[in-house]
Amino acid sequence: MVDEAPWLVVGLGNPGREYAGNRHNVGFMVADLLASRVGAKFGRAKRAQTEVAEGRLGFGGPKLVLLKPLTYMNLSGTPVVSLAQFFKVPVANVIAVHDELDVPFGQIRAKRGGGEGGHNGLRSMSKSLASKEYARVRFGIGRPPGRQDPADYVLSDFSAVERKELDFLVDRAADVAEAIVVEGVEWAQNRYHGT
Repeated sequence: MVDEAPWLVVGLGNPGREYAGNRHNVGFMVADLLASRVGAKFGRAKRAQTEVAEGRLGFGGPKLVLLKPLTYMNLSGTPVVSLAQFFKVPVANVIAVHDELDVPFGQIRAKRGGGEGGHNGLRSMSKSLASKEYARVRFGIGRPPGRQDPADYVLSDFSAVERKELDFLVDRAADVAEAIVVEGVEWAQNRYHGT
């Protein structure tokens, strides 16, 4: 197993303290949890505008390269492709963890490929990787209330009610990412989509 290609798990978000609690930054939250699970710490990558952590899932398990781009969301693809090339990660072993307007809050969905649904981080990744066939962990944030602009909504913090569930959901999203690595997207869908 040690010789297998590593997995690149990309937590999408925006750098900076002012964005830390935003719905758009849930990818960073999941990446931080995955790093703590594998006993890794994020450090600045010299070659790419990103923070990187490396570890293994379990003893002798698959290698994980965790990435938090330090570019803004719409430029995420550049550091992703740079790290994918550096670590020799095939597109099939790339997982994007991101907020998803089209999934209700409280639900986590796994999928491979497909459109970007207006998500600038995914659009940038697809363009830079020249492929849409990477896996995604879609963290449901639901649609904005009333007439609120979706761009404003994703850049706002989770509500007090949502924050009560947030730690559990970040934990669940990390579980889904690990399941994709170990068992595959289809298995993760069967295991987690009903819950």
